[in-house]
Amino acid sequence: MYAMNKTIQYISLILVYLFYASLSLLIKFTGLQEPMSLYWFAGTVGLIAGLGIYAMAWQQILKRVDLGTAYMFKGTSLIFIMILLAACYGEPVTVTKILGTAIIVVGITLYAKC
Repeated sequence: MYAMNKTIQYISLILVYLFYASLSLLIKFTGLQEPMSLYWFAGTVGLIAGLGIYAMAWQQILKRVDLGTAYMFKGTSLIFIMILLAACYGEPVTVTKILGTAIIVVGITLYAKC
């Protein structure tokens, strides 16, 4: 197994989860389209392709990163999804969501320090 240094591991995980979170924009877009329309089909095909790319990237990450570290960073995708949907679709960011995000960030920071 090829090991990466921790900084590269963390950056790689963040980028993979940012890509995964960006798919939520495509999910929202597709869901807002008229079923069976050209945009609906395009969104569906884009989702399938995006999830395929994510699956391949995830497998490459798992070859190089400890499984516990990889899953611990999964929480970052929730943060990215909240930010992206708020910025692009005006989804509300509530106090509860901000508190949850803060807990995730503190947990990741504490894990990264160990």
